[in-house]
Amino acid sequence: MSRSVLVTGGNRGIGLAIARELAAGGDNVAVTYRSGEPPEGLLGVRCDITDSAQVDAAFKEVEDAQGPVEVLVANAGVTKDQLLALMSEDDFSSVLDTNLTGSFRVAKRAVRGMMRKRFGRIVLISSVVGLLGSGGQANYAASKAGLVGFGRSLARELGSRNITVNVVAPGFIETDMTAALSDDRQAEIKKNVPLGRLGSTDDIAKTVGFLAGPGGGYVTGAVIPVDGGLGMGH
Repeated sequence: MSRSVLVTGGNRGIGLAIARELAAGGDNVAVTYRSGEPPEGLLGVRCDITDSAQVDAAFKEVEDAQGPVEVLVANAGVTKDQLLALMSEDDFSSVLDTNLTGSFRVAKRAVRGMMRKRFGRIVLISSVVGLLGSGGQANYAASKAGLVGFGRSLARELGSRNITVNVVAPGFIETDMTAALSDDRQAEIKKNVPLGRLGSTDDIAKTVGFLAGPGGGYVTGAVIPVDGGLGMGH
């Protein structure tokens, strides 16, 4: 049976690849987006996840169209990179409000229906930066590291209701953001990756598809790096 799926930040990049992967598996997939246009063939719901009222309205729209959300992928995120000495308090707090607190908002809203149904799959998209750290990204790294403790706490809370919660930590992935890097910077990154290449958005999507599917039914509280070996040991 088709499940009701919601992917936040699903109109481009990693989020869109995840949405397409789950839709290809037969699920009914909705995506939230804050700007731009909704992707063709998927239910697009405009939503800023820093606003609880917009989150609630988005879930109601998805529920009306395809039923209560059974699979949630919390992917929406932002960066505001700066060295700590120059970083404003707003640049720090706004990144946490989107990446970490935004995931809290959507997960809290999703688990209502999941607990009633006694089934759910939640996947939080973190980053290798949350495990390794990165100069100039203290705000981003803190938000992504926070998802690990958040996800594992939810896994313990919700396991008895047959709800799994897992964290995927992508490394450097071929997206618009990495495409903007210079050739020298890309070569430097690849030297630090044991597999010697950047990942693809499909690499992330396939991992999420496993966790959200029947094969991942006994996996919860896991942090799965998809980073070519960059963050091994963390």
